[in-house]
Amino acid sequence: MAYNFALSNVYNLYQSTYAPKNVSRYDAHKKSELRSVYHSIVKLNKESPLTIVDTSQEAQAYAVSLKENARQLRNTIASLGGLDEGELLTRKTASSSNPDVLDVKYVGDTLTDEAPDTQYDIMVKQLAKPQVNTGTYLNKKQMELPPGPYSFELEINHTAYEFQFNIGSNDTNLDLQKKLMRLINNSNLGINASLKEVNPSSAALVLESMATGIELGQNMWFDIQDSLPYDEDLPSVVDYLGLNQISVLPQNAVFTINGENRVSNSNHFTLDKKYEITLKDLPDNNETITVGLKTDTESLSENVNRFVSGYNDFIRATAEYLGSQPKSSYLLKEMKNITASYDSQLRPLGLAMTETGEINVDESLLRDNIQLEDAREKFSSVRKFTNSVLNKTNSVALNPMEYVPQKIVAYKKPDATFATPYITSQYSGMMFNTYA
Repeated sequence: MAYNFALSNVYNLYQSTYAPKNVSRYDAHKKSELRSVYHSIVKLNKESPLTIVDTSQEAQAYAVSLKENARQLRNTIASLGGLDEGELLTRKTASSSNPDVLDVKYVGDTLTDEAPDTQYDIMVKQLAKPQVNTGTYLNKKQMELPPGPYSFELEINHTAYEFQFNIGSNDTNLDLQKKLMRLINNSNLGINASLKEVNPSSAALVLESMATGIELGQNMWFDIQDSLPYDEDLPSVVDYLGLNQISVLPQNAVFTINGENRVSNSNHFTLDKKYEITLKDLPDNNETITVGLKTDTESLSENVNRFVSGYNDFIRATAEYLGSQPKSSYLLKEMKNITASYDSQLRPLGLAMTETGEINVDESLLRDNIQLEDAREKFSSVRKFTNSVLNKTNSVALNPMEYVPQKIVAYKKPDATFATPYITSQYSGMMFNTYA
């Protein structure tokens, strides 16, 4: 049990401190891809000397961030068509006639097949909403409940959870509200608790379901009642705080697609396994939103801009460590060398490297080149450049320790190299060393 608890803490620290908040479907891998990574690790371990690595907190944070930033750039490139050079930047992109009301992404699985040219007319009638309970506004410095043990039951998904707590003789309403807010948020039951103020002297506890919509036959996501058997000597904490006061009832999204009525318990759904739809707002005057694919030239322009944005984010994230991690300058130099080797081919297309290593896009020049008849041939250099960047991000993700300060202790015999777990265990061990 202690081991599982420590492992959970390690994972939570990694997720909350270093890992990016979004998880892509490109984080899943085929067996062949995992096998390739394994063989790359074996080869790396065979050729690497024995070193002593800087294990300071700053170096650890830098190594983990470097790996995650490389992974994120790789996923950005993968989302633009695939990981093979011939498929890079070929991703079709979808368009919405009113992106303020409805956002859309093309998520077709087959990247090289002909994409559907069907358009959909969508009218949004109602957005999906979560359940919101807004408690009674109470004076922050007062307390009318007597000291003692209290409890209440929160029922969600037909399961009741009991919350027990004490009110001290010096506790105020604000102390109690903050205590219950922490209890509910730490329970991870799918309900977010927060405090709402209308003036500096009073506050109310607000409970909001993380899920939107409602299942058939239900009218609420959660219900709060005093625990049974109820102690008649103590007043009701649920009534006192107003925890069961529903201010917003949950509701489903209601819309039409090509005139056909549809209902969804979420504002985010997939259409025809090709389009990822996000409902954001209600339109004016019952406007119909048209969803379809952009032209090939528009898609290419958007793909190039998304790649450049991801590339620049990686460069900026690496540059943040120049003051504390001297070897980060090596990585920046390597990235600049890759870009410089393609500069003569990229600059005429509207892509120019700056002194910091980032890429500026001349939208007018880019658009003019994309509209040429031989655009696909012209932009083959951009695909080759993207593929070179992809190879570098794979290398960084495989061994971020290469850019962490370290001292070489011994080289392996050239004629007697063997695989060891040393290199990879350095990286993974950093996340566990404070829990051992």
